[in-house]
Amino acid sequence: MKNVLVVGLGRFGLGIAKKLREMGYDVLAVDRQEERAHAALPYVTDIQIGDSTSPEFLDTLEVPGFDCCFVAISDDFQSVMETTALLREKGAKFIISRAARDIQKKLLLSIGADRVVYPEGQLAEWAAVCYTSEQILNYTALGIDCALYEVRIPADWMEKTIGELDIPGRHRLRLIGVKKEGEVHAELSPDSVLSQDMTLLLMGRNEDIHKLFG
Repeated sequence: MKNVLVVGLGRFGLGIAKKLREMGYDVLAVDRQEERAHAALPYVTDIQIGDSTSPEFLDTLEVPGFDCCFVAISDDFQSVMETTALLREKGAKFIISRAARDIQKKLLLSIGADRVVYPEGQLAEWAAVCYTSEQILNYTALGIDCALYEVRIPADWMEKTIGELDIPGRHRLRLIGVKKEGEVHAELSPDSVLSQDMTLLLMGRNEDIHKLFG
């Protein structure tokens, strides 16, 4: 079982802590505000109230023992920077830090973060993509111009086989699988027939997806 440290219990940090606990990880959560720490108690393994920018406080957490550390502090980038740098100095194995802008990402990577996330920016991008097309249900960026999409099946594709549609040849998109009743089915054959109770999982260039489903 993995041990994870989550620093900062705003909405983003608490959401991470809850999900990790659901996945079966041991989660130690840290916040300097006693009220937020107590509110998180039902969702984590343990809570510590303290200042993550204090080297002495971090020493009490035994940082090297965590498989991953999330720095999820919101609205205080100085604290994000100091906490990230101190975690690296204290021997953290893997650090994921929160940023709001590209320049912050560069700074965090330069002082010890292994990865940087933009929760607000990523949510805004997801909403912009999904809510401007009735056909697109979900979206995960894979690169600058490539993504994985979950889409509704076009009416004229219904009851046709994957072989008949030739999605890679005609639309330059890779069919990863179909989702049916919440389950993903990736083992498809050219004879597999598409039906109304399915959605498609397609990978490809954003331009090609929006040409077909935009």
